[in-house]
Amino acid sequence: MRRAADVMAGHAEPAGGTALRPAGGTVGGRAGAMAERAAPGGVRPEAAAPVPAGAQAPELSREEKLQLRKEKKQQKKKKRSEKGPAAEPPELGTPSDPGQPRVAAYPTSLPALADGPNDGEKPAGGKSKAELRAERRAKQEAERAQKQAKKAELSQAATTAKPRLTPTEPQSVVKRLPEHVQVDDPAAQRKLAKKLERQQVPLRQDYGTKVNLFSHLHQYSRKKPLTQQMSIPSMVIHPAVVRLGLQYSQGIINGSNARCIALLEVFKQLIQDYSTPPNEELSRDLVAKLKPHISFLNQCRPLSASMGNAIKFLKKEISCLPDTLREEEAKEKLQDAISKYLREKILLAAEAISRSAFEKINNNDVILVYGCSSLVNRTLCDAHVKKGRAFRVIVVDSRPRLEGRETLRRLVRKGIHCTYVMINAISYVLPEVSKVLLGAHALLANGSVMSRVGTSQIALVSKAYNVPVLVCCETYKFCERVQTDSFVSNELDDPDDLIVLRKGQAQLGGWAENKSLRLLNLVYDVTPPDLVDLVITDLGMIPCTSVPVVLRVKNVDQ
Repeated sequence: MRRAADVMAGHAEPAGGTALRPAGGTVGGRAGAMAERAAPGGVRPEAAAPVPAGAQAPELSREEKLQLRKEKKQQKKKKRSEKGPAAEPPELGTPSDPGQPRVAAYPTSLPALADGPNDGEKPAGGKSKAELRAERRAKQEAERAQKQAKKAELSQAATTAKPRLTPTEPQSVVKRLPEHVQVDDPAAQRKLAKKLERQQVPLRQDYGTKVNLFSHLHQYSRKKPLTQQMSIPSMVIHPAVVRLGLQYSQGIINGSNARCIALLEVFKQLIQDYSTPPNEELSRDLVAKLKPHISFLNQCRPLSASMGNAIKFLKKEISCLPDTLREEEAKEKLQDAISKYLREKILLAAEAISRSAFEKINNNDVILVYGCSSLVNRTLCDAHVKKGRAFRVIVVDSRPRLEGRETLRRLVRKGIHCTYVMINAISYVLPEVSKVLLGAHALLANGSVMSRVGTSQIALVSKAYNVPVLVCCETYKFCERVQTDSFVSNELDDPDDLIVLRKGQAQLGGWAENKSLRLLNLVYDVTPPDLVDLVITDLGMIPCTSVPVVLRVKNVDQ
């Protein structure tokens, strides 16, 4: 009877005398906990009187049952969170070898137990069950503390192995520079020569000695035609591309918009004449066929930012072609995409900019322009002819290109009153100027404006005279490149253009033979965003600081 009472009270032991305590808690343990709570006055079951024969265990109230369930859930959650990468030591009832079968944590029936001592009685070992449970808890706590200490040591070793760079330490970031700004690097030139040799494109040689500050840029001569300077493989380069390259090199096609339009028209013809070889995919083979043509045009004259963006657009359209399209359908789709790009990004964008700029032009304004920008010329002509605004234009020009003469011809032909001065006279005419209207070769990601050399000088003097500077630029000219000066990336024109004949004599004739004389003919300069008051784009009027936002939106749309 006593043994039956022990089983009902949850204090039974296995035959060997050791306590059966699985990971999830045994029947005896739960019953023991119930007995502990049920004992009146907080007396533990070890000290309580034995249950008489035939008596039943006291029933728990509803609150005590809920509290017991809550404690069991907390224990399971705690054990689940304490499980780490290292395996915990197996407890009683859990096999240490994974190959061995697991011992049931909750036996369905209790084995027949021999008469043994109660919790209150000490077994042969001399320790009660409460003392054994306390020892086990202490051992588990010690093992947990040891694991936490090991984890802390491992994390500290990882941080010491890979020290973080302080803000003062320079981070070694390897950036790939464009090929046209590594002319002074022999390794880069050898790599470029091998690349062109694989593409069967000839390498164009530089001309003359260069200023040391710009020795990393190409410098070509227009004295000899391109066909005499390099042999052009007709089997690799399309005749239309050869003709376009000759026009680029001789300066027949100038201006960012004109060069980009001519490039896309030639690409349309190239796609029309293309045929996919057998066992090849059009999307892959056409991109490979375009690479030597792009390299050849880059040898004729470095590509502009607008041309680079147009080439990226075309490559993306080619890569997105579905494989199910037939060749004729794919070619027609590409030609339609190029036509759409020309219409939306250049023609319609120019119309939108002209409408926006008209709001800034008032009657009796004196507007200063520089060089020859097709976008600025269209804006002024539309404001005068279509809108009927009466204003005067001061055309500023500079040597050696003297592009302002073309602007002067176009404006005078439309009946606009114009004044023509050279760039060294702008300080004399700026006091009567109401606003400055400039074009742009590209808008860089930091808000700087890259345009014809001399633009930054005009913007600087205009800022000194408190004259607002407005820049007209299409968004397809926005470039992700960051540049704060005109030295790192630029273009060198033919130095012989600086030679001026006066009375049949050239003051700089034979400069190439003079080792102490070097001529510099820069094409572009960079204007800081602080000198520009407003940028008029096809998306509206924005400050220079909004260029990164436009670039981010364009990348998301694409």
